Amino acid sequence: MQKLKSIFSKAIYRVLGVLVIVFIGIQFIGPSVSNPPVTHPFKAPKDVAEILKRACYDCHSNQTNPSWESRVAPFSWVVASEVQTARSRFNFSTFDTLTPAQQQGFVWEMVNMVLDHKMPLPSYTFLHSSARLSSADVNVLKDYARSLNPSVYHDSAAIHAAAIEDGAIAETTFKDPKEALPVAANGVSYVKDFRNWQVISTTNRFDNNRSIRVVYANPVAAAAVRNNQVKPWPEGSVIVKVVWDIIEEKNGDILPGKFNNVQIMEKDSKRFKDSQGWGFAKFNGMGRVPYGENASFNRACFNCHKAAGETGYVFNIPLPNGELLAVNQF
Repeated sequence: MQKLKSIFSKAIYRVLGVLVIVFIGIQFIGPSVSNPPVTHPFKAPKDVAEILKRACYDCHSNQTNPSWESRVAPFSWVVASEVQTARSRFNFSTFDTLTPAQQQGFVWEMVNMVLDHKMPLPSYTFLHSSARLSSADVNVLKDYARSLNPSVYHDSAAIHAAAIEDGAIAETTFKDPKEALPVAANGVSYVKDFRNWQVISTTNRFDNNRSIRVVYANPVAAAAVRNNQVKPWPEGSVIVKVVWDIIEEKNGDILPGKFNNVQIMEKDSKRFKDSQGWGFAKFNGMGRVPYGENASFNRACFNCHKAAGETGYVFNIPLPNGELLAVNQF
């Protein structure tokens, strides 16, 4: 019996020794977080910058400062992957390379992710209590987002532009059945008859030219909404979002102004494997000019739509309880 105990003890020590060697060994392999130079940093009022630095910069910047436990493999591998993903979405250290419209859009996205309790990540705030945002912090961010595109009430220029277009999306092109429809660089084509589809949602967005939107779904997508079968959406689903600039009045009225664009999502898993089966397109102005010089824009669109993963990567659809996804709603 004593001999068996001795053999068992030696086996345990050998196993522990191997585990220690493996643990030490993995510290020298695998991905790690590096901090490239800060070339074009984010510029904002001091109170805004301070909030974002403590809540976001560890992932969304080149100023990452992982805690000691986050530097230990295999946890460090997870952290490195999350930082890489976060920086690919947007990076505060290169933020000033973006156009004002792009910056505006990302700020809007940040605030809505906060309002939807998706950012900062709960797993991050669990270990970094200083990253938790108070209601006062959120209000500061909301006010900053609004300040990037302040309201212009009863804008005479906007009213005149809307009057020229009769304030509607009436088709002024593509009346000839033989006329070729515009096609985006990724192959998603403009949809001519979406106005005959079911409207599944309306929403407004108080940034990026301040707009109001109507969301249409083809019969396949409309049935998916009714039956709550959106994770994943069925093949052949097509969703069209029509966007107008808005005309605001001091009494709170919001009216559709000049037509802005048509946005399309098309579910085809064979053609769009890298974006969960979704192909995206945007056609600007009354001429329906396709957005994006090459198909790489599709990935950028999908990166934004990851925020709506709970509803199959589609924003602003009715949920079974009659509410709307919080994202896009402030």
